Amino acid sequence: MIDALDLDLTPVVAEQPDPVLFATVSGAHLYGFPSRDSDVDLRGVHLLPAEDLVGLREPEETRSRMWDRDGVEMDLVTHDLRKFVRLMLRRNGYVLEQLLSPLVVHTSDAHRELAALAPGVLTSHHAHHYRGFATTQWRLFEKTGELKPLLYTFRVLLTGVHLMRSGEVQAHLPTLLGELDAPAYLPELIAAKAEREHGGADVDHARVAADIERLHGVLDEAQAASVLPDAPAVYDALHDFVVRVRLER
Repeated sequence: MIDALDLDLTPVVAEQPDPVLFATVSGAHLYGFPSRDSDVDLRGVHLLPAEDLVGLREPEETRSRMWDRDGVEMDLVTHDLRKFVRLMLRRNGYVLEQLLSPLVVHTSDAHRELAALAPGVLTSHHAHHYRGFATTQWRLFEKTGELKPLLYTFRVLLTGVHLMRSGEVQAHLPTLLGELDAPAYLPELIAAKAEREHGGADVDHARVAADIERLHGVLDEAQAASVLPDAPAVYDALHDFVVRVRLER
């Protein structure tokens, strides 16, 4: 199995046209169920020159690229700092997982400062993000029967429950299994996913449907009992951070 951290990904960062504040590995490697043929999902933030944002031309706030490197499919997506921070403020758990990913390819002082501000954007409404993501993945599983969207469904529900209860973003499914009341068969599904990226799910559909419904209820209860605030507490601090980092560069 490809270990994303064994790949030398620093040249990927150096090839980018504008400074990269951070790049981390996301996707199945972050979630704890990569396959032998999984691609490497790189996510991060680039910093556009100030003139690109104040002129007449539309800035390239999001950049995407897919290619093959040393036999491994690479998928790189970066946002300009301002867009990324705006996404952080929209109860978007996905970008927070990228920001806080322990699989760091490239970092900077700005990355560390932004990560330190991340707890201040967490709200009880982040449960909506994980609930919606789970619903989308469950529909995909029902359509395809593949194991990957089923594991994604469980992962996002458990991440949402953990976040509501602890105020911590934890995207790694094997870690969540040890902390929450998750179905006992999930380790077997993770092991099966390691063998093939797009394999079918050999499961009792009625049983997993019941477990998914139960976890939706657990997430609802965790949200109702959460001590997380209703709104981000660091809007001004993030505004000042974006302006300062932009002008310094």
